[in-house]
Amino acid sequence: MSLIIDGHNLIPKIPGLALSDPDDELHLVELVNEYCRLTRNHAELFFDGAPPAQRPSATVGLVHPHYIRKGTAADDAIIAFLHRANKNARNYTVVTSDHRIQVEARAVGCTVITSELFAAEMIKKFRSSSAADSKREQSLSDKEVDQWMDIFGSGQNKDS
Repeated sequence: MSLIIDGHNLIPKIPGLALSDPDDELHLVELVNEYCRLTRNHAELFFDGAPPAQRPSATVGLVHPHYIRKGTAADDAIIAFLHRANKNARNYTVVTSDHRIQVEARAVGCTVITSELFAAEMIKKFRSSSAADSKREQSLSDKEVDQWMDIFGSGQNKDS
């Protein structure tokens, strides 16, 4: 499943995130990237109101953020993206509670999930045993730590 997410529509639905936070977009990119890693998906994440040259639209992990300049709405950018996708649009799930985007997305064959439902799905996934197992897999064992300490030393200068 590929996701198209209305970022500023999703931020207030996630506990701990707020549109008033200057780093809200960065935090959402990180959360969506982790969700995509756990679910083996990728996402197109749209934010509106970006000043010119605020941030590049470079892919971050499994997320491609789109920062839409002030004067243009993310809603319009999402709809244009869907229309450019043509027949491939049906391969996307659109995350928004905006009725206009929902109507346009369904018209081109997309699945639509409200931001509220998607936020709940993200929280459920982060609390799942598969997420906990994934986190455990990333940790080093005591033996691995000892091996790395032997290779790089304990941080002390051996020359002194």
